Amino acid sequence: MLTGTTTSGEEPRKSAETAVGEAVGEAVGEAVLRDGGTAEPPSLVAQFASSPRGARLARRLAVRRMEEWGHPPASEVSCTVALVVAELAANAVRHGRVPGRDFGLRLALDEMSSLVRIEVSDAAATKRPPLAPPSSYPDGESGRGLFLVDALSARWGFALRRPVGKTVWAEVPTDATTPSNGL
Repeated sequence: MLTGTTTSGEEPRKSAETAVGEAVGEAVGEAVLRDGGTAEPPSLVAQFASSPRGARLARRLAVRRMEEWGHPPASEVSCTVALVVAELAANAVRHGRVPGRDFGLRLALDEMSSLVRIEVSDAAATKRPPLAPPSSYPDGESGRGLFLVDALSARWGFALRRPVGKTVWAEVPTDATTPSNGL
């Protein structure tokens, strides 16, 4: 588990439990065995300061993890994940920011269904995304982020978190044969 927020370095701080878990994960091919030998999909969980810098670091960390999962930074799937993470993180910073609270990022690779699930959590439960991407004027400065998420992901949505906040999620196909919503 990652603890705290990012500091002057490029990476979020990791707890001792995370370091041990990562070492075990590498030994088992990125899937930590739990519950009688069932393998969980490879994942990443991190917290970032609710700031533009935090959103940028979340995107960079997502690209790095995609590379560790076998998708080079210039690959289509890595670029798509980077864009979706950037949009959801920017929305968490701009619309979901609560002073003194971080936002969270979770990536999970599901090789069986050829999807990467992206989850961005913030502390603002009252500021929910629209049920459908909002319409925006072509010359507007904002309002296109959820259009991009909708077009690039197989599906997306949000869920309220207890006791506070929400998680906005999107599932991005990892192969060209998996249909997406648009573009």
